[in-house]
Amino acid sequence: MFDVGRIINPKTAASQLRGAVVMGIGMALSGQALIDPRNGRTMSAGLDSYYVPVHADIPPIDVDWLDEPDKTMPLGIVGLGEVGTTGVAAAIANAVYHATGKRIRDLPITLDKLL
Repeated sequence: MFDVGRIINPKTAASQLRGAVVMGIGMALSGQALIDPRNGRTMSAGLDSYYVPVHADIPPIDVDWLDEPDKTMPLGIVGLGEVGTTGVAAAIANAVYHATGKRIRDLPITLDKLL
């Protein structure tokens, strides 16, 4: 459930929010860029080795919004952007904590951090 102001195109808004949730799931469970501490350079060879989940990797996600215009903006419209990502990784981390009793504070949450 999102509070994103007035929605002009519901189909596009739902897709944008679903994509943001998928991005948040990827951030929590798989997204990691390894940085060399000596020089600050990315150690990954390229984007071909960086796993990014797509909609086919994720079960169906229901999204909805309050559809209340933002009184501070003209026409009550605000940008969706990546607002759907906010809180996803934290919610997954909390679910992992409640399931395992181990609090993981570094993303991504991987099996080696749980053991």
